[in-house]
Amino acid sequence: MGSGKNGTFDKTPDWRQWAIMAVHKKTVADSLNDSDANTFLQNNLGSFIPFYWRLFQCQTTTYILQPIEGHGLWDGKEVFGKLPKQTDYEGQIAILTRATIRLKKLKSFWANVDGVANRMAGAPGFVTSYGIGEMPLVKQATFSIWQSKKHMKDFAYTMKEHAEVVRKTHQEKWYSEDMFVRFKVLGVFKT
Repeated sequence: MGSGKNGTFDKTPDWRQWAIMAVHKKTVADSLNDSDANTFLQNNLGSFIPFYWRLFQCQTTTYILQPIEGHGLWDGKEVFGKLPKQTDYEGQIAILTRATIRLKKLKSFWANVDGVANRMAGAPGFVTSYGIGEMPLVKQATFSIWQSKKHMKDFAYTMKEHAEVVRKTHQEKWYSEDMFVRFKVLGVFKT
């Protein structure tokens, strides 16, 4: 998937940053080490992508995640299976928010992106974020990591700009489809 600039989705892509999301049904151990992550990627992505990364000396960051709660669909599918809407997990958490924006609502959606995106990077407990999407301008996702679920909820539900955008998405029906999934972070590996 393509990626936007400055850790969020953007009308201008970041041509140097790309995302690959692979969903695996088998369980990954909580204690993966660097060589395990490289073996995991080689076995599950084939040989071309890791070869490309080495050839162009790409820096990579791999997140091994376990979906723990969420709702919604991605192209009509529950890609992470049936998940509870809430759990009692409170540790470091990754969030994937993905939506297909209605063509008639694109202008409203894009007019509200910058205000929220600019506030996220400075929010307490924020670790990192990436704007990703498989179809520019219309199918967008934000992947973010927070120190805890409380930090994420404080940003999502008490920050005025974000709360207003959430309200507008429902009231104005910006999305034809959306998905929100929270993950436990099992490992982060950089090469």
